[in-house]
Amino acid sequence: MNSFERRSVFSLSGIYGLRMLGLFMILPVFSLYAEGLEGVTPTLVGLALGIYGLTMALFQIPFGMLSDRFGRKPIIVTGLLLFAIGSVVAAMADSIWGVILGRAIQGSGAIAAAMMALLADLTREEERTKSMAIMGVSIGMSFTLALMIGPLLNAGIGVNGIFWLTAILALAGLVILFSLVPNAGHVRFHSDVETVPAQLKQILFDRQLFRLDAGIMIQHGIMMAMFTALPFVLRDKLGLPTNEHAWFYLPVLMISVLGMAPLVMFAEKKQKMKQVFTGCILLMVISELMLGTDQRSLIAVGIGLFLFFTAFNVLEASLPSLISRMAPADSKGTAMGVYSTSQFLGAFIGGAGGGWLGGAFGIQAVFYACAVVALGWLLLALGMRVPAYLSSFMVQVQVADKHAAEQLAEKLMQIDGVHEAKVIPEEGVAYLKVDKKLFDQQQVTSLIEA
Repeated sequence: MNSFERRSVFSLSGIYGLRMLGLFMILPVFSLYAEGLEGVTPTLVGLALGIYGLTMALFQIPFGMLSDRFGRKPIIVTGLLLFAIGSVVAAMADSIWGVILGRAIQGSGAIAAAMMALLADLTREEERTKSMAIMGVSIGMSFTLALMIGPLLNAGIGVNGIFWLTAILALAGLVILFSLVPNAGHVRFHSDVETVPAQLKQILFDRQLFRLDAGIMIQHGIMMAMFTALPFVLRDKLGLPTNEHAWFYLPVLMISVLGMAPLVMFAEKKQKMKQVFTGCILLMVISELMLGTDQRSLIAVGIGLFLFFTAFNVLEASLPSLISRMAPADSKGTAMGVYSTSQFLGAFIGGAGGGWLGGAFGIQAVFYACAVVALGWLLLALGMRVPAYLSSFMVQVQVADKHAAEQLAEKLMQIDGVHEAKVIPEEGVAYLKVDKKLFDQQQVTSLIEA
């Protein structure tokens, strides 16, 4: 990447990372804090945790489409302001319904699609995949960091203070947007990162993509349900004071990150993605059974959490890669839009469902229900087709019309290593799926320049 692209990618990653950090810092501590709110019930605690997912799912694709019409930065500004307003509402609330309202407003500032579109505007096609990977890493790091520092911040400033800090982080995102993120010279549609409404039916009814969409929904549902119950296990079953929870989470999360790396490397280098993928789902089943069965042993709970977060981190890194490999070359943006919507819906269902289960049947029931759902995911994943180990490649082209685009696609398919080729005349881009071991980029360049 050149200096302009590096500046664009890292500044946008910083904005999204700050937003994710603010969104998730309350997860490990909110259930205990909510006990002191007016009108609280276990179901409403779960709803407060997960409601952001519902509003995110509703608004993220429409916000992306609006950014095509009104510009990327105005939509991102709107989203960050909504996120800040929601944080202030939650910080000032003294009832559970006030927090639910605040979290819903936070989620309505759904800027993911607009951010990805701006990223595409500011980077060349050949750097797009790398840019999106950097963005993904920043999101993953922010999520893990949020779970680590949330309990530490709670001990110092309380959950109200965390919500105020979240509002400040949103405003810091605005500063980065206007001071560091360049203005796009030309705003255009990018089907590799944006949703094409005409493609939704094809993506929704694709069996292989459905398995992955269902998987991310289940994974985030389980994660959100766990945090309706886990703080009570640490305080009431293990006798850990609330201000000491951080020292339990920190080593477990740090070691799980280290445990993730060799599994991801093995899956990629040895081309054992399906085996590692299904193995991690099985680890998730085992971890939930452990957390539900032995809640009075610090070691057992620690091991259960280590297994869960190791599996979670591997699956979180693997699922977007699998979506990219299985989606048609020209429909990756639509596939990722459906995937993200599924993820947010999972957070909502898991939060509300976990709260209800804990209130109706006890906190053990939450973990056992998560184990059953994870087992269902495992059975679904066993039918997953092993994806071809192909990479996405994009190149700018100049074609006069649809007929010329089809002719060029046919010629591109004859190049060694090219498994799929789609040429979009409106975008002036050819989308390819290639085997890097056989693919020669120079042949594509020579064909286009001929």
